[in-house]
Amino acid sequence: MAGAPEVEPMPGYLQLFSTACSTFLDAYRDCKDCGVKLSMQTLLDHAFIMPTEIVLFFLCVVMWTSLRWGLTSYLFVPFAQWCRLHSKDVAKMPESAWKLVFYTMSWSYSTYLLFFCDYGFFQNPSSVFYNWKSGMQVPTNIAIYYLIQGSFYGTLSTPRCTWMLGGKTLAYHNIGLVVLFLHDLDDVLLEFTKLNVYFKIRGGKIYMINDHLSSVGFLAFGITWFIFRLYWFPLKVLYASYITSLKSVPNIPFYFFFNTLLFALLLMNIYWFLFIVQMVMKVLTGQMTGINDVREYEENEVQESAEDEKHESGNGRAAEGNHIQNGVSKKHQ
Repeated sequence: MAGAPEVEPMPGYLQLFSTACSTFLDAYRDCKDCGVKLSMQTLLDHAFIMPTEIVLFFLCVVMWTSLRWGLTSYLFVPFAQWCRLHSKDVAKMPESAWKLVFYTMSWSYSTYLLFFCDYGFFQNPSSVFYNWKSGMQVPTNIAIYYLIQGSFYGTLSTPRCTWMLGGKTLAYHNIGLVVLFLHDLDDVLLEFTKLNVYFKIRGGKIYMINDHLSSVGFLAFGITWFIFRLYWFPLKVLYASYITSLKSVPNIPFYFFFNTLLFALLLMNIYWFLFIVQMVMKVLTGQMTGINDVREYEENEVQESAEDEKHESGNGRAAEGNHIQNGVSKKHQ
């Protein structure tokens, strides 16, 4: 591993958006042949995908699907049932557990690539475009990362753009690595928080340790959302993609397309952050007592759960008159 990479100073928000807007508009005015025809020709000239890559993609999709099925059938569901979760939580818990496993693994690998390999893309975002040329080979460890990400999202109903086609670069595979690194940590924290919400109530009893862990997880989720997605993402990624990319590669392909996608992603991050702030305000003002699932359990469902607990343990309490709303057990007065 080489020495510490040079750290590029970050711009302020005002400098970023003023410079990015002027650079983007200047590039659009200088683009004489912009249109569908040029876009199609650029795609043919710079996008490469090999048959072996397609085969690897589908093999990995099958691998992820099989692994998820195995973990769900033989680990997640039996464990949820052993913990005596509510039937609705038994159905939801395996998905969050599977995503937590995957996102933890993928984010750890992206961290390894960015901070323990010879890539200084996070510290010096402009370097993602250094020495780029059409048709250059994507480094194997980065290509593996995209294969992991792309095939995983191929198993879901809402696939995520992975910024690269094939084993040859579109000039955005380096910056895509930074984008995914800045976004996957929040997925880890979100699934961790959801799991603790599901495990708050086990066998009809409330466990405060999971309540506290869900609150800590949500707090960390909100803080990292701002730092990673609303601070580092625009000031590092958008600055490099909008401004310094044209300095390194004056005729960089897909400049308008990818920058439009990146800006749309920033807008979505802002939109969802408003909901996070709204939820925090509800907790602070007493409208919510903690981080909970928004559904409300029916009274007879919780009575049935408590009666099962009594039958299994032999010393449980009768559950008549009990109900659970927003994860808090109460007695009818």
